[in-house]
Amino acid sequence: MDADRGREIEMIVESVRVHMPTGRHVLVLREMDRGRLLMIWVGPWEASAIAMKLQGLTPERPLTHDLFVTVLGTLGARVERIVITDLADETFHARILLNRSGDRSDVDARPSDAIALAVRLGIPVYASSEVLDRAATTPGEDEEADDTAEDDGSSPPRRRPRSKPEPVSRRRARCGASARAHSRPSSRSAADTSARTRSAPRSQAWWRPR
Repeated sequence: MDADRGREIEMIVESVRVHMPTGRHVLVLREMDRGRLLMIWVGPWEASAIAMKLQGLTPERPLTHDLFVTVLGTLGARVERIVITDLADETFHARILLNRSGDRSDVDARPSDAIALAVRLGIPVYASSEVLDRAATTPGEDEEADDTAEDDGSSPPRRRPRSKPEPVSRRRARCGASARAHSRPSSRSAADTSARTRSAPRSQAWWRPR
């Protein structure tokens, strides 16, 4: 892996979002220098594990990734960095680079699991330049999420008109506003209901780092 360091680009864990047409979670990584975005489908549990740490929340009992961090520390192993190394068959692959008393090794992992560890340990996340050249987008592009490669090994959805993944808390705010509007007495006018929906407060973005 050391020979490949020149082709690794540091990334920032930008956000965890929900892709509204499919209801699936999207992990968004931002290139530190050029600002390109790398979007990866992730499972709901991994998305929650990443988002909780970004928000600074601590579960009452250790979750799987918290437990793994504790075990690594007990064994004297240190995670040096996370690298998204490959994109094969529409699936991203990552490596966790470990150092135990000078003995270096790397472990194959899903990007979602690897990044859930990275945000807990405060270690850098990298992506290979080849992966970014193949899969990254730039902010403002109309094409963003539908053919994002998979983290769980299944095939990506077919191409169709694109829509930007929506932050989870924004979706909750809209749903909550809609539910309040429908629960009002029927004597309310449609205009009043629309006004209430538009003015619904939006919660803080729990999917972004503070």
